[in-house]
Formats: sequence, C-alpha cells, structure tokens
Amino acid sequence: MPVVEEGAEAVPPPRGGDIAYRLRQQRYLAEFGMEALRSRDIGAMLQRATELCARGMDARYCKYLAAPDGEQRMLVEAGVGWRDGVVGTASLGGDTESPAGFAFKTGEAVISNHLDQEERFRTPALMADHGIRRAINVLVEANGKRYGVLEVDSPNEGKFDEDDLAFMQGFASLIGVALERQQAEARLAAAVEHQELLTREASHRVKNSLMLVSAMLDLQMRDDDDPSVARLLGDAQARITAIAQAHDRLWRGERLGMVMLDDLLCGLVDALAEQAPRHRITCEVDAVELSADSAIPLGLILTELVTNAVKYAYPEGEGGEIAVRVRRENGAMVMRVADAGRGMPADFDFAAQARKSLGTRMIASLARQLGGSVDYSAGEGGRGTVVSVDFPVPA
Repeated sequence: MPVVEEGAEAVPPPRGGDIAYRLRQQRYLAEFGMEALRSRDIGAMLQRATELCARGMDARYCKYLAAPDGEQRMLVEAGVGWRDGVVGTASLGGDTESPAGFAFKTGEAVISNHLDQEERFRTPALMADHGIRRAINVLVEANGKRYGVLEVDSPNEGKFDEDDLAFMQGFASLIGVALERQQAEARLAAAVEHQELLTREASHRVKNSLMLVSAMLDLQMRDDDDPSVARLLGDAQARITAIAQAHDRLWRGERLGMVMLDDLLCGLVDALAEQAPRHRITCEVDAVELSADSAIPLGLILTELVTNAVKYAYPEGEGGEIAVRVRRENGAMVMRVADAGRGMPADFDFAAQARKSLGTRMIASLARQLGGSVDYSAGEGGRGTVVSVDFPVPA
C-alpha cells in the first residue's frame, strides 16, 4: 500500500490483487454507514461522504453533484481537493454529454480512464482546470428518486475498475438512503409544525368564542333583576372564563397542549380577585407544566373553591383573606384553598351538600377525573375552612 503525502496523490497499485486496499475500502464504507445513520445535517453528511470516498479510492478529488429540480446544471454541493470557491458555487452541465449528467439522466455508471481521449463526453472546464485525467461517476438514488451523482476524479495515470465501481455504488446507496430519511423527517417536521399551528389557532379561536359567551352572560346579568338568576349566571361566567384562560395559555405556550400551572391558576385568581375587591386573595403555585387534560379541570376546581369562599366564608358585605397554594407533596400535587372566615357548620355533610349543590358536585367529579380526592377541614385554631384537593402528578 503506497504512502500518500499530504496534498499529493500516489498512483495506486493494481486494484485486483491488493487485498488490504479492498479491506480498507470496506472499512470506510462501514464507517460512513454508521455516520450516515446518525447524521441530521445533510451538508455535513455529504461532505463526510466525499472525504471517505476519496480516501477509499486513494484519490485526491471527490465531489457530490446535486441536480436541483428544473435546473439544467448540477451544483457541486460537497467535495474535497478542489480549489477554494468550487464547493457550493461551481456547477457542471447536466446533459448527457457530461459524464455526471449522463450518469444522472440514464442511471448508468460512467468510468472514463482517459478523459483526454474521451469521445462519448466533453470534459467539463472545472475538471480540465484541475488536470483531471480519469473519473468515475455513480448515481445517488433511493426508491426510484434520483438525488445527484457521486464522482471521484484523479489527475494521475491509472485505471478505475469494476471493484472501484462497486465500492462507490455502496457509498451512493448509503447517501441515497440517508437523503431519503432526512427529507422524510423534514416533511414530517413540517407536517407536525403545520398541525401545531392549526391546534394553536383552534385554541385561540375557542378562547375567543368562550370570552364572547362570557360577555353575553355578563350582559344578561346586568339586565336581569332576579338575584338568584344573576348569581347562577355569574357562576356560569366564572366557569367559562376558567376554560377560556386555559385555552389562552395553550396557544401561547411553548409546548403544544401543555400549560404552566402557576401561570394559569394565578391568572384565574387575579381575575376572581378583581370581582371581589373586599377580599385579599393570594396565590402561590409551584411552576409545574401540566397537560390541558389536567390543567383545565384543576382550573375549574380552583374557580369553584375561590368563588365559594368569596360567597360564604365571611359575613355578607364583609371581606377577608383567601389563600391559594399548590405544591408538590410526596409525589402528588396538592391544592389548598383556605380562608379565615366563619368556618363550616358543625354538622356539615359533604355528601349531602354534593346532592344539592352543582358546584360541590363539580368539584368532586373533576377531582375524580384527575384521579384525586377532596378534603374539607377547619383552619388553624378552628378558624375558617381549608379545602384540599390532591391528585397524582401526571407522567
């Protein structure tokens, strides 16, 4: 095996009898196969292919020529050995009178060991300028789609043979598979991005529609003189607002379908506090990311609990403190809504209350939906009420 100096090229020995040479080619082929499977950078993958292919052929020059759709020329997308400014800029004719163009259009490999005597093709100016005497071209394709041509060139006397062709066809096949995979991944990513855009738009539209319904309920409350009807409409409006805010966070969030719990719940608390100016409502929530399937029920539960505290914890016309806290505790999420008001009646029966109160039934149902439970207890020193909702942290 000859030693090739940096920047120079030795004439390779006769190919057929050099076992070590062929084994080295197989090693380069296997090395590139592993790299092509891992690569996500098309440009880097093509450049690496030309480097290893040139080494495997003991050649100074190698290039990958792409055939852009609708173009009559083939662009040198990657290569080694060429003067500065060639790779990424230079192009060769894509017609059948060019060796690379012939290989691309017909699918047949081209071996030319005497370009200066070649009558089948013209010698491209780029190759003449570099003193190229012989060349070998193979088509790069996969599943019937043609991508380009892999070409090895040499300015030295010698002969490319069928074994060299088999080696280059192996490289071309690996390149074709890698290009097909990367383009399929790009199409899939584009489809996912488009679907994400549609989903965000849907969440935005749902939020706007819900806010429109909320505004209509507000107008209805103002026009109705019956306090009981106004109260029911107000409850419905608060629930709709909770769902609308969740959808608002959904389309604004970085991750599709996910909501930052502190952003959602404290946003709901702020909205409820504006409607209850006599009360001081605080909110402390761990920064946990939850799916919409978990965040929306939790937002509805919070709305019900805070609304109940505003209505019933303190004497009518008075206000007080209401504290909302959501924490991770022992592998679960625990939400506590506490007030310092008059507390629950001594004979409070949660089951009986659930039978006659829509809000209480909703709280119980939504907690079950989360796989959790609800607990009512007295606050510190027997003052006020603490409602705890615990549920597993979603995977």
